[in-house]
Amino acid sequence: MMTPNLIGAMRPVIRWLAPGESQARLSILIYHRVLPEPDPLLPSDPDAATFRWQMQVVSKLFNVVPLSEAVKRLQNGTLPPRAACITFDDGYADNHDVALPILREQGLPATFFVATGFLDGGMMFNDRVLETIRRMPSGDLDLVDIGLGKRRIDGLGERKALIKEVIQSVKYLESGEREEKVAQLAAECPQALPTDLMMTSAQLKGLDAAGMEIGGHTHSHPILARLEDDQARADILKGKEILESLLSHDVRLFAYPNGKPGSDYLATHAEMVRACGFDAAVSTAWGVSTAQTDRYQLARFTPWDATPGRFGLRLARNLLNCHRPD
Repeated sequence: MMTPNLIGAMRPVIRWLAPGESQARLSILIYHRVLPEPDPLLPSDPDAATFRWQMQVVSKLFNVVPLSEAVKRLQNGTLPPRAACITFDDGYADNHDVALPILREQGLPATFFVATGFLDGGMMFNDRVLETIRRMPSGDLDLVDIGLGKRRIDGLGERKALIKEVIQSVKYLESGEREEKVAQLAAECPQALPTDLMMTSAQLKGLDAAGMEIGGHTHSHPILARLEDDQARADILKGKEILESLLSHDVRLFAYPNGKPGSDYLATHAEMVRACGFDAAVSTAWGVSTAQTDRYQLARFTPWDATPGRFGLRLARNLLNCHRPD
C-alpha cells in the first residue's frame, strides 16, 4: 500500500488539479476482469489482491460517486472535488464473484456495462482466442486457414505474442468472417473451452441487488463504426431491452464497445445512444471529463501500474488531460 505520507502529499495535488463544482474534472476508471489469482496470459488484468489495494488508493485520493450521479452533478456544477467513478466492461463473472466483495468491503459504488449476448455461458471472441492458445500443446501450429501461416509455440512469451497477433488480425473483420476464423482456430484445440467466463443472469441480478449500476454495452459487442446504421441501432437497443427485462427497471448508461472515438464509434452513434433513451455514455478516450465534455462521449482510462505509488501518480497525471471530443 501507499504510505500515509505519500497519500497525504498527493491529496492536495489532486485536489488542486481536480477542484469541484464549476471547474470539476471527472475521472472514470475502466476495468474488465478482476482475477482470483494472477494469470500470466492476462498481465493487464488485476488479481484480487491488486484490485483491493487499487481501490484503497482510489478511495483515499478521490471521492468515488456513482456514474449516474456524477454525470448529473458534472452538468449542473455540483460535482465534488476529486470526483471519480469505477466502471467495468463486458460482463465477466469475476466482476460479481471477485470484484463485488472488494467493492462492498471498501464501500465503493461501480457501474457494470454488460454485453447481453454473452450472458449465461457465452464467450467473447478474444477470450476464445486466448483460451484456445492457452490449451494448445507446444509445437508447430498451422494457422494458414486464418491467414497467419505456420507458428511454433513453446514458451509463455510465444503464446502471449500469438494471442495478441491473432486478436489484432481478426478484431476489425466483419463479425461473420471473424467468428468463422476464430471457430477454425478453436477447432484445433484438444481441450474444451470454459463456459463460465461471463456472468449468468443471476449474477447480473446480484450486482443490481447489491446497489451497483448496470449499463448497456450493446448485445453482440460489435465495432459500431463497421455496421450499417440500422444494424448498430438495433444492437444498441437490443442490449438495453434485454437488461431492462432482466432487471425490471430502466438502464440509462452506455459504454461503446472498444470505445475509440472516430474509429470504433462515430458521432452518429452517440446520437443513436441518446435516441435509444440513455442519459450518458462512456468512451475509452483517455483523460478526464468536464462540464464542456459531451455527456455521450465521456472519457475513461485504465491505470495498469503494478505499485501503489505509480498507480496514484498515473491517476494524478490523467487529470491534466481534459477530454473534449470533436
